[in-house]
Amino acid sequence: MEEYDVVVVGSGHAGVEAALASAKQGLKTLLLGINLDNVAWTPCNPAIGGPAKGIIAREVDALGGAMAKITDVAMINIRVLNTSKGPAVQALRAQVDKYLYSKTAKKFLMEEKHLTLRQGVATRLIVENGKVAGVETSLGMFYKCKSAIITTGTFLGGRIFIGPNSMPAGRLGEPSAEGLTESLRSYGINMKRFKTGTPPRVLKSSIDFSILERQDTSDEPLAFSYSDEPRVLPKTHPCFITRTNETTHDIIRENLHFSPMYGDVKLIHSVGPRYCPSIEDKVVKFPDKDSHQLFVEPEGIDSMEYYINGFSTSLPYDAQVRMLHTLPGFDHAVIIRPAYAVEYDYADPTQLYPTLESKVIENLYFAGQVNGTSGYEEAAGQGMMAGLNAGLKLKGEDQIVLGRHEAYIGVMIDDLVFKGVDEPYRMLTSRAEYRLLLRDGNAQFRLTKYGYRAGIVDKSTYEKVLRTEREIKDAIERLQKIKIKVSKFKELTLDKTLSLYDLLKMPNVSYSDIAMFDTSPLEDPQVIREVEIEVHYGGYISKEIQEAQKLSKLDKIKIPHDFDFSSVVGISTESKQKLMKMRPATLGQAARIQGVTPSDLFLLSSKIKE
Repeated sequence: MEEYDVVVVGSGHAGVEAALASAKQGLKTLLLGINLDNVAWTPCNPAIGGPAKGIIAREVDALGGAMAKITDVAMINIRVLNTSKGPAVQALRAQVDKYLYSKTAKKFLMEEKHLTLRQGVATRLIVENGKVAGVETSLGMFYKCKSAIITTGTFLGGRIFIGPNSMPAGRLGEPSAEGLTESLRSYGINMKRFKTGTPPRVLKSSIDFSILERQDTSDEPLAFSYSDEPRVLPKTHPCFITRTNETTHDIIRENLHFSPMYGDVKLIHSVGPRYCPSIEDKVVKFPDKDSHQLFVEPEGIDSMEYYINGFSTSLPYDAQVRMLHTLPGFDHAVIIRPAYAVEYDYADPTQLYPTLESKVIENLYFAGQVNGTSGYEEAAGQGMMAGLNAGLKLKGEDQIVLGRHEAYIGVMIDDLVFKGVDEPYRMLTSRAEYRLLLRDGNAQFRLTKYGYRAGIVDKSTYEKVLRTEREIKDAIERLQKIKIKVSKFKELTLDKTLSLYDLLKMPNVSYSDIAMFDTSPLEDPQVIREVEIEVHYGGYISKEIQEAQKLSKLDKIKIPHDFDFSSVVGISTESKQKLMKMRPATLGQAARIQGVTPSDLFLLSSKIKE
């Protein structure tokens, strides 16, 4: 028997961030993984980032996490997405060497002073007097602990499907985790099933890249972490684009009766991700589309395998080969690893507090795909918060709940806890009401204070963030004060005195156009970018801040922990049942529960004030 403060079950992206966040607070932490050679593995797309997801990676970085730093080490192709659109939806996306990413993540873990790694399969949770007491493995090892964080990904009851064939596995070639689902269920945790999938991996030398559209890495120096120096990567690992066609679709339709989802004998009964569907899903649900775009992406610097993004399928192997050979550039392509679907257990996230602690078992936290989400970044964000809060609670400090106006992580957890999931949850910019406040470039100003408070962001980093924030504010104030007589400006005849702020606010004007007039010219590209955004979008930003402040007022009205929702006279039975199930801690949280009406909130508020 070994004794720890915190045991983290699962060594994927959620587990890595949870373990580091706990250990950095000085708590004796154990990370228990099925295969420690595949720490922070990228079993699907070997990439980090994208719209909203890239901002989550930066939020994890601002809080003191590792994902962005690991990405900067392992990236082989990086670009800014949505550059033709506004700053609210722009984000970084990096293709990574999946082997180097995993190796780097393991190095981070091994070097953490208060963190221990053990290989093993957790099969039983030990609970005493309603609190976590320990974790037991399939080999009979017992790890006593004060808190546990479950980050099991697709491994709980995992089963993979290739056509009519299926086998127990969390991923192809790796065993599923059996026993823990039953243990959790025995304590009252509501366990359900979801499905996801992955495309085939194809031999590089068998692809004709000459006829594919090429996507090179950015010419601009870029980095995910605010602590790392931006750099330009060599154009040695481009991505490519190809497309399906009617012949591809015909082969898919011909083989649907072999599909574990659409076949004569339906083997998969759970729901898959809406925003990352299989290719057969696309063909069935969008019969009028004669083509679907696919991205051809390298898996690593030395890897000979390419990932066909958008070509996920669970059709039989021979059908996969025939489908692949219809794609431009893939006439003679060789599949190294087949595509497959995986079905797995997840825990109902509405049984969690916004801290990600279970309402059923004290000091038990859940993070990542086990909460019904999809994506590495979503998992990392949850792992970060679970690790932070498990540590803060054990230290007797207030746990952290990020608001919807503070972080995409806050939006995600709020959605999970108060709305639940009926399909794998993916973070989208459209889910955030205040996305202009949640930009790619300001995560450190929004969140570093929380990481510093918890003790996982050092003082020098925090002070650097404060200095940069001050520089941006000072620059805006200075531009408002400096006024010049303008007769002509960018082909406009003005003949008036204007502040530099007013000039910068004009359409298609950048700081470089007015820098010559600034008494203290800015040099830092990040500062310049944020100043331009604050000036160009100042009115919209102010409106979002006002709306967020209204929400914050409701969130400041606390609901007593032992409040009896059934005692509120006048609200519907449905609302009472939902309030009793979700047990919101504030009036703002109650307002975000589906089915709770404004009149319900008024009656609830009046009762609280009695």
